[in-house]
Amino acid sequence: MEFDLYKLEIFIPETHLRPLQKALQEADAGHIGNYDSCLSYSRVTGTWRPLEGTHPYIGSEGEISEEPEIKVEVTILPENLENTVRAVMEVHPYEEPVINVIPMLKARR
Repeated sequence: MEFDLYKLEIFIPETHLRPLQKALQEADAGHIGNYDSCLSYSRVTGTWRPLEGTHPYIGSEGEISEEPEIKVEVTILPENLENTVRAVMEVHPYEEPVINVIPMLKARR
């Protein structure tokens, strides 16, 4: 089965929301019909523990961190997936960014 769209969920510090938004726009992510730059975001709390040998953007090796983050949701066309993920990675500050790629079928009228 081929999918019409993908939805990306990107978890990022709020300080990096605007650079991410610009990168997504330049990658043509969030282009829906006659609209572009379409995305939504919500505040969430993320937790993680950096393991030995890591270089975390936030937190300390071996200690559980709990920080506010922004979850950005944006839809993209399949042909834009690789370029969009690359654009996200360029502006994302985390050593191991969380970028969920979810296949979707386009709603039909």
